[in-house]
Amino acid sequence: MGYPDRVNIGKPGRGLLQFVVLRGRRGAEARANMAENGKRKRNILILAAVIIVLIVAVFSLRKKAPLVPFEEVVREDLSATITSNGKVEPVAATVARAGFPAFVSRVAAHEGQAVRRGQLIVTLDAADVRSQLAQARADLLGAQTDLQHARAGGPPDEVAQFESDLQAARLEVTNLEHDEQALENLVAQHAATPEELVQQQARLAKARGNLKALEAKKQLRTQQSAVTVESAGLHVSQAQELVRSLEEKVRSATVVAPTDGTLYSLPVKAGDYVKVGDTLAEMADLKHVQVRAFVDEPDLGALEAGQDVEVTWDARPDHMWTGHTGQVPKQAVARGMRSVGEVLCTIDNGRLELLPNVNVQVRILVRERRGALVVPREAVRDDRGRHYVFLLVDGKVRRRDITVGVASASKYEVLSGLAAKDRVALPAEKELKDGMEVRPMEAD
Repeated sequence: MGYPDRVNIGKPGRGLLQFVVLRGRRGAEARANMAENGKRKRNILILAAVIIVLIVAVFSLRKKAPLVPFEEVVREDLSATITSNGKVEPVAATVARAGFPAFVSRVAAHEGQAVRRGQLIVTLDAADVRSQLAQARADLLGAQTDLQHARAGGPPDEVAQFESDLQAARLEVTNLEHDEQALENLVAQHAATPEELVQQQARLAKARGNLKALEAKKQLRTQQSAVTVESAGLHVSQAQELVRSLEEKVRSATVVAPTDGTLYSLPVKAGDYVKVGDTLAEMADLKHVQVRAFVDEPDLGALEAGQDVEVTWDARPDHMWTGHTGQVPKQAVARGMRSVGEVLCTIDNGRLELLPNVNVQVRILVRERRGALVVPREAVRDDRGRHYVFLLVDGKVRRRDITVGVASASKYEVLSGLAAKDRVALPAEKELKDGMEVRPMEAD
């Protein structure tokens, strides 16, 4: 207990009062301190209790086995399919293209129309081409005449004149030789003078020179004839090719249906100007079409000819077309960001509802198993190429290696390692390990 340091003795009444007041104040402070200390102790005890409860709860939760969904192994029919996208194409389409630049003079049909063989579709203005064809035919006739002359050695009149000159020169030489012989006899008999014989020999020498020149000219003409014939023959071939080309252009100016079918594309109208190669019309028998399916590279190994195919089209979601795989791809090609094989599928389109060039969805039935033992795909795990599952045995999961067969989009066929009614674990929040205790629950 404390006492005041100083007390006013001179005034006893006043000093006593101060002492009493001071002591009362200090007592109140002591009681307040005691109450505060008690409150702190209670708070510490409460906090300690909460911590102990939390620790106990955490340890309790840690000891509790995790919940794991399980699914029973069953037998059912299993189909392995490949799904992809594709494009519809006519099986044997006829595409008419412009063979020369021209204006469309007439359109005699409309797009989507059923056409008969020989029916007129489009006509182009071919006046200029017909004029060119007439000139080309005239040029061909001239080239053929030149070839005949080249083979004969020249024009008939020139050849006849040359042969006549050559024959006359030979006859002149023969006559002069006879005259020379006769004159030599006369000179020997002194019936003619030697000067006459010399003159005769001069005339003979001149005739022989003329004949030799003509024969040399004939030989030269014969040698040149081979070159002339080759050149003339080339001109004839070129003229014939030009005539054939122009005749084909004239024929192409009139577009007709080659067979019965459907005119599924007609991009031109009367008065349009078309360039070489522009499409005028596309026709085909659309009762049978093909779908070019783009199958991703990993699925190519399962493809075979004759597999069942189902085709759907977003524009007709209530309808499905069926068919079979035909040509199986021999290589993969790049298509955008994918590596695919192009599979040609023959599709029945008897109602003509499936249109060329539309994009469709394709489902190919690769394999089918009746009464197969199956497990969900998500239950099958992989360990460096070996497949396994976690099997429920007496409240624990046990690793079991399995052999799988046909796979669908959601299930695997099990060939060995499991039996019907076995329960296999599906993926859970906690990673499973062999021998782990679990609390099983049925999968949704």
